[in-house]
Formats: sequence, structure tokens, C-alpha cells
Amino acid sequence: MQKPKGLKKGDKVAIVSLSSGILGEPFAAHQLKLGKQRLKSFGLEPVTMPNSLKGLDYLKQHPEARAQDLKDAFADDTIAGIFCAIGGEDTYRLLPYLMEDEAFMQDVQNKPKIFSGFSDTTVNHLMFYHLGMETFYGLNILNDLAELEDEMLPYTKETFLHYFAENELKKVPATQWWYEERQDFSAEAVGTKRVRHAEKRGFELLQGTRNVSGPLLGGCLESLYECLAGERHRDQNEIIQQYHIFPTLEEWKGKIMFLETSEEKASPEKLREMLSVFKKKGIFSVINGLIIGKPQNEAYYEEYKKVYKEVIDDDRLPILYNLPFGHGFPRTLLPYGVEATIDIDVKTIIFDESYFS
Repeated sequence: MQKPKGLKKGDKVAIVSLSSGILGEPFAAHQLKLGKQRLKSFGLEPVTMPNSLKGLDYLKQHPEARAQDLKDAFADDTIAGIFCAIGGEDTYRLLPYLMEDEAFMQDVQNKPKIFSGFSDTTVNHLMFYHLGMETFYGLNILNDLAELEDEMLPYTKETFLHYFAENELKKVPATQWWYEERQDFSAEAVGTKRVRHAEKRGFELLQGTRNVSGPLLGGCLESLYECLAGERHRDQNEIIQQYHIFPTLEEWKGKIMFLETSEEKASPEKLREMLSVFKKKGIFSVINGLIIGKPQNEAYYEEYKKVYKEVIDDDRLPILYNLPFGHGFPRTLLPYGVEATIDIDVKTIIFDESYFS
């Protein structure tokens, strides 16, 4: 995997809207302002790519414009990092404009850059993985940098600092608090605090008796499922297959898989249905271990544990649960393709190699 360089003060970072165009809507102007201010507070120069602020309707109708912003960000040698505005539901529509552009693919392979986001961004991450570039399942602009509290959430702020050179994470740190998702994102909510709870559960080892290692690979469970099922968009599975975006069974072999559920808070029955698709493909039989993110707002917390164990039905596979990545708050970063170890004694994920070049 080609690794990017860590950020340093003075670097330019691009803001891209590869899924939803919400960042460009007037009602999100206060969040855009906050996100850019926070980037500047880290000594970075934010660059909103030309199409990133054209709004929901335009970007939904013009996936080629979303793709162009990503291509331009990679072609611009002054840009060191790329952060997604937010997730969405149809970033797969960018694939024909990216995977048939030789110049873009050469830029990715020859000039790797930090790329970060989560949720629907899973599909972008899988594309980069296919092209051989490490990316970060981690922070985005609206959910993290544009936090409406007076300051970023402390854990989130620490996570962002780990995108900088000489400050790499060595393992996923524990959290003191977890936070509920907001109900109000309006300008009137600026300065209000999130509802928070003491993190009393910690990282839970659901099963497993030995440490296991392997490269990290995974993402949002619903996004991965849609790659195979195409329930939301009928052409998604066809496009995913055409460009070989979903990893083959051989590519899953020996990996540490990471999964987390979205803000849709799937019922336990739906979770079982989605996991069963991965089980049928044989993925759970070839991976070395599984790590699972905290469900947002701890929805179905106990029920999910039971479903994971019952569907996988192999108590030899180590499963570590309730980690801070994905749709729960706060969140860490997970680098695709980096060798990691599930340490069952200290109950965490240890990064066994540098994630920067």
C-alpha cells in the first residue's frame, strides 16, 4: 500500500463533497464556517473544492462534478490532505468517472495523500484500497471539525492531531465519555453541549483466546452490504462489480475486519440479514479477527452482540466490541491496509507499523 505523508502546519487540505451536498446549503453555513475555523486553528489552510458547495440538488444530479473535485485535489501538488464533508448514499456513482481516468489513478498511486471520512465514504475507501493507497476511516468536516460545542470534542481533537507527522497513533485509545447524536444542528445550537455519558463498558472482548494480527479492512456495515445487495440503488452492485471495488474473498483472507452500523440504527433482524450476506460469501471464515464500533447512541447495544456471535458461529474468531469508530461519538481513525493486532489482554487494537510514509 502506498502511504501518505503526515500533515504539517501550513499544509493545504481539500474539502470535498463526494456523497451528500449538504455542506453547500445555506442552512449549513455556520457549520462550514466552524469547520474551516477549526482547520485553521491547527495551522492548516482549508480549500473548498469548486463543486463542494454547490448544494444537495446539484451534486445529486452531477456525480461527475463530485468526482472532478477529487481528481483536482489529487492533481494539485500543494494539497496534502483531503477530508470529506459528510457521508450520504450514492458515492458509488463517482466510480465510472474515477476508475476510467488514467491520470487520476496514476496520481493516486504516485502521489498518495491523506484521505479521511466514514459512512458512505466506505465505497471511496474501497476504491483507494483497490488502487493500492492507504486511507483513513476517520474524521470528516460536518460530524467532527464542525462540532457545535465551543470546542471540538476532546477525544476528536486528539484524533485529528494524529493526522500530523511525528504524532501517529500506536493503538486505539480508550474513551472517558461517549456522546449522543444531536437533534438540532441549527445556528441556534452553536455553543450548546452534546449529551454525554461516562464510558463504563470499555472495549469488550466478545470471544477469542489469542492475539491475532492482520491488515485492517472494513467500513460501514450498511455501505458494505449495499455494495453486494444494491437494495437502495439497483445499479450499485453492477457498478461495484464492474470496477472490482468490493474485496474478493482472497483479499479478505488474513485481515482484521472492522464493521460499524450507521445512524439508521438497523434492527437486530436487519443486522442479522446483512451479516448473513457476508457469512454466505465466506468472509468470516477467512478473516483473522473482527472489531466492531459502538452503535450510535448505544442503540441495540446488547442485542447486536448476540447477533454477531450467532451469525459468525465460530468462537475461535476474536471479536472486540464497542470501539470508538464510525457513527458513534467520539471517533478514532483506522488506517486501511495497515498491519494491526487485536490484543485480547489489554482489549485494544495496536498498529504494528507506521501509517505514514
